[in-house]
Amino acid sequence: MAKYKGINQLDGIDRVVVALMIIVPTLLVVALVWLPAVGSVLLSFTNWDGIGPVSSAKVVGLKNYTDVVTIYPPFWPAVQHNLIWFAVMFFIATPLGMFLAVLLDREMKGSRVYQTAFYLPVVLSLALIGFIWQLIYSRDQGLINAVTGSTIDWYGDPRYNLWAALLASSWRQTGYIMLLYLAGLKGVDPTLREAAKVDGAGERTTFFRVVFPVMAPINIIVLVVTVIESLRAFDLVWVINKGRNGLELISTLVTSNIVGEASRIGFGSALATFMLIISSVFIVIYLRIVMREQR
Repeated sequence: MAKYKGINQLDGIDRVVVALMIIVPTLLVVALVWLPAVGSVLLSFTNWDGIGPVSSAKVVGLKNYTDVVTIYPPFWPAVQHNLIWFAVMFFIATPLGMFLAVLLDREMKGSRVYQTAFYLPVVLSLALIGFIWQLIYSRDQGLINAVTGSTIDWYGDPRYNLWAALLASSWRQTGYIMLLYLAGLKGVDPTLREAAKVDGAGERTTFFRVVFPVMAPINIIVLVVTVIESLRAFDLVWVINKGRNGLELISTLVTSNIVGEASRIGFGSALATFMLIISSVFIVIYLRIVMREQR
């Protein structure tokens, strides 16, 4: 009986632990993610400068959204830059990361060292990456101008600064994509490759006809991650020039309107809601695919 009672008490403790493990993260997510998101959506329908209580905000309906689309000059260049950012991340950084993953999956000599070297930029913040690449891009003391003898201001000239920032961001993104695909490759059933080899398929044919289709969930994850990373690209650009002079992005416009000199909380919240809607579309698509596969 004593033993049976102890087991029941242990089960009760387990239930409390499990409940806490569910409730505490849920409360944190609600408090730090969902409530601010809902608050931003609600504030986007108001005209509030952030001074005084929220109750003093004047409701303006859809005016902030119409102003963003029609009379706010930086908006459409920012949309264009975000699209360019996504295109570079998806069509350049992603294939390069996949190529590195395929090479490292062969377990070549020193693959662990190469994997660490390629992944190292991922653990660095984008702000720190901006400072690191400043040593390369600096007009007066940068490596590129010192080697080539040019005087181009890579971060200051609007003809070059977007592409310079994209190169620095791709340096980090490639390692992240490499790790995702490397995890996917490790999960592919080896018998599939052996069967393709028996049928006479080469390595390239085996990868594109057998391995790549099996990694469909990884491909969806990479797509969603790339879209979200392209939308929330902020740190690197803000470090360079606070998203001005050819480096306008939606995320920097949100910050400049909310915490800038002329604080416009409602207008900045409308911009943030645009980002939320776009990212939510891809997240919902991803969740539907994952749930369909689980069923």
